[in-house]
Amino acid sequence: MSKSMIDVARDTLIKNNHRMPFLDLWNNVSQEMNFTPSQAEDNIAQFYSDLSLDSHFVNLEGNSWDLKTRHTFSESVTDTDSIAVDDDEEDENQETQSEDDE
Repeated sequence: MSKSMIDVARDTLIKNNHRMPFLDLWNNVSQEMNFTPSQAEDNIAQFYSDLSLDSHFVNLEGNSWDLKTRHTFSESVTDTDSIAVDDDEEDENQETQSEDDE
């Protein structure tokens, strides 16, 4: 039975015992899966989606990936408060720009 891309990624991270930048992980997975360059190009987006949705993996700073079990909760969660946008403030800015354009 052949392994899935996610299975290969999990095995790679276990074997290397540390986080890996996405492209390094992908290059390893695509090599292990014996993908042609065309197949690698066709599968990279699906692999990224699969990593993002699989609860065994965590996306860390710098688009590095690792197994979630090796990281604390605070390391694996992004604080969205710092990136939240106040919709009311954004609407006010758009209204002000519209008035300036008139």
